[in-house]
Amino acid sequence: MIEAQQLTKRYGEKTAVDGLDFDVKPGTVTGFLGPNGAGKSTTMRMIVGLDAPTSGSVIVNGRHYARHQAPLQEVGALLEAKSIHPGRSAYNHLLALALTHGIPRRRVDEVIELAGLGTVARKRAGAFSLGMGQRLGIAAALLGDPQTVMLDEPVNGLDPEGVLWIRNLLKALADEGRTVFVSSHLMSEMALVADHLIIVGRGRLLADTTVADLVREAGGDTVQVAAQDPARLREVLAGPGVAITGRSGSEELQVTGLSAREIGLKAAEHGIALFELTARTVSLEEAFMNLTRDAVEYHGSTTVETLETVGSNA
Repeated sequence: MIEAQQLTKRYGEKTAVDGLDFDVKPGTVTGFLGPNGAGKSTTMRMIVGLDAPTSGSVIVNGRHYARHQAPLQEVGALLEAKSIHPGRSAYNHLLALALTHGIPRRRVDEVIELAGLGTVARKRAGAFSLGMGQRLGIAAALLGDPQTVMLDEPVNGLDPEGVLWIRNLLKALADEGRTVFVSSHLMSEMALVADHLIIVGRGRLLADTTVADLVREAGGDTVQVAAQDPARLREVLAGPGVAITGRSGSEELQVTGLSAREIGLKAAEHGIALFELTARTVSLEEAFMNLTRDAVEYHGSTTVETLETVGSNA
């Protein structure tokens, strides 16, 4: 379990992490999301003691990381896949970690097989592709068979088979009762693998919630309805848990809290003609973008006018 209390990190005048309070609980995959510059990497570095908090604290399994007698057996972390000696083979890299942390040699063979590195285990790690480097970093994170696993952008550079492997691995680790904390910019992957979400922006906590709750708060399942008598349909559909919006004088309504089937049946029951009945589900990406809209530090522009200006100045 990871517990952060008022966790804060400042670099001069810049506040990278600003009073974060959150718990990452065992038995679930927790996604750590935020725009670039939100403070995710800094937070993860503080969890494993690579950066010291300016104030506040963060503990793992009841202790500060540096106070664990066998830290690799408590926390397995992947923060930078290429943090390896380029002249060592994958096997020797893992063996050096094992021998310096009291981990049996047989565990090296186990994680090599787990990570799918068997055919390249004796090759120089410095020549690895980004995807193979990711696999080696994940193997190193799992070397101590830790109760807490923390991975920063683990699917970077992986092919579709590798992405599926990571997805299944994270779920399996959580099913074993481990704490799994994963950052990613790929909302589609987080929607498939994460149960819980911690979302930050500009160093501050924006949400500590489940995927389902975040999507529901962003609009959830919305049904677009066009009716001959929208005012009457609004009256018919009104009820607890139902939200109806639409411009005055327009045939179109947006309804949440009822399925398309339920709306169609109620309209038919009251003789209201419908011209359109379209269900639409808000994606995790849409919910995330809506939540973090005001917390994005780096905005790009792809308007034609901007591109023409850049081209004329080139």
